[in-house]
Amino acid sequence: MSIQVSSVNKFYNQQQALKEVSFEVGKGEIVGFLGPNGAGKSTMMKILTGFIKPNSGEVLVDEIDVLTSALEAQKNIGYLPEHNPLYADMYVREYLHFQAAIFKVDKTKIEACIDKVGLSLEAHKKIHQLSKGYQQRVGLAAAILHNPTVLILDEPTTGLDPNQLVEIRTLIKELGKEKTVLFSTHIMQEVEAVADKVIILNKGNIVFKTDMNQLKSTNKSLETLFREVTN
Repeated sequence: MSIQVSSVNKFYNQQQALKEVSFEVGKGEIVGFLGPNGAGKSTMMKILTGFIKPNSGEVLVDEIDVLTSALEAQKNIGYLPEHNPLYADMYVREYLHFQAAIFKVDKTKIEACIDKVGLSLEAHKKIHQLSKGYQQRVGLAAAILHNPTVLILDEPTTGLDPNQLVEIRTLIKELGKEKTVLFSTHIMQEVEAVADKVIILNKGNIVFKTDMNQLKSTNKSLETLFREVTN
């Protein structure tokens, strides 16, 4: 398994954000991680990446314990947070060179990443000159620069127009051919288009997990199911 989460609990003071959360993601799977606002999705993703620690539970990425060996696990993780933390006054290549230095990545790999995420025609520009869709591509390029095996993408299509949304969706599907991808979103069509499995979180609990093929066999839309299990 690429991701193994067992009995994870997380409290913020007296509020419990995650309640005995357990799930697994197999190698090479694309998994949609869904839930209403405040369900605990971003908290779980931050725990997966080693950014914050749970109060209890176990989290493994590629068999590495994230809670005890976060730096080692992070070598295998590419992370795009909900609010893409770019340095807007840097040029695209300049920013990726900066990221390569942090991860101690061979800088000859930068052009391959630029090409993979479709940034070749925009790479000479400063980041603030790019559209939101292309800025998301910069974030994705930075996330895959160190060639991680697992990608954690927190609402990667937020704020994109319909054309940009389709482009990023296609890119996620391409990346999923060689990496394990866990991504959160509020767009049900996005999950139906690219995901192999779906996990639905509500009020800190996992309320539904299924294979997308099984869902299709029920003749029930993901949106209908989402409403049923989160209301």
